[in-house]
Amino acid sequence: MSKLTISQLSKTYPNGVKALDNINLEIDNGMFGLLGPNGAGKSSLMRTLATLQEADTGSAQLDGIDILNQPDELRKVLGYLPQEFGVYPRITAEQLLDHMAILKGISKKSERKEMVKYLLDKVNLYDKRSKAIKGFSGGMKQRVGIAQALIGDPKLIIVDEPTAGLDPSERNRFYNLLADVGEKVVVILSTHIVDDVRELCTNMAIMNLGEIVFKGAPQAAIEDLSGKVYQKIVQREELDNYAKEYSIISNKMVGGKPLIHIFSDSNPGDGFEQVQPNLEDVFFSKINTSNILV
Repeated sequence: MSKLTISQLSKTYPNGVKALDNINLEIDNGMFGLLGPNGAGKSSLMRTLATLQEADTGSAQLDGIDILNQPDELRKVLGYLPQEFGVYPRITAEQLLDHMAILKGISKKSERKEMVKYLLDKVNLYDKRSKAIKGFSGGMKQRVGIAQALIGDPKLIIVDEPTAGLDPSERNRFYNLLADVGEKVVVILSTHIVDDVRELCTNMAIMNLGEIVFKGAPQAAIEDLSGKVYQKIVQREELDNYAKEYSIISNKMVGGKPLIHIFSDSNPGDGFEQVQPNLEDVFFSKINTSNILV
């Protein structure tokens, strides 16, 4: 059973932006969700763990491998699907995976051939193995991406914003594939899409402005908000007044009017109704309000 331990990891870019601010996490086998808005520092953390950039301070260990000081050792057991998975558009899926297997150090042709067939079967693309990737849909390209991330029997798999741009059926297919993969290795799913984490992950962390603002089980976080979330449809011109009076977690348009969710220890009256919280409420409570302690 693999374990990833991240201790006091920090990174400040030359322009002064503090992308990582004293990150501490322990991640076991299975699907781990890293949730946060764009610009929260998720990609900086993923790139650091994937040995694509260095941290200023701190450490990261995977089963005895010092990730920051032994990048070559980590790369041998790493599967990585970046947010922008660049491919050679004119080559086939079979050719791409064969090429990636060579780069992973699998020199025996027969071994590569067997592995490529297995991976294409696993991502349900074997019948498309001889087609150029440039003709693939977004979901098919993502499946090729996860196939290349599985080359070499990795212990750590990092997927960065994997479902952005996918239609609902492609997203469901991808969920099933990731859930299958995540049974035996550490899989970190970095995303700003709450549904990704709700569907897949038993443990999670929420990042904002380079910091971890929550870590734990999604269901436990939801239960901690139970009885404290209220909603009401208001007029748009009233939003500022409500924001001054209540701790607004989120607002979204319903029938052309804002539906606001607020945090309150007791019934606020004023036409609000109590609702069962969900992971979206947890997410926005951590990102949008500083006075909510869950």
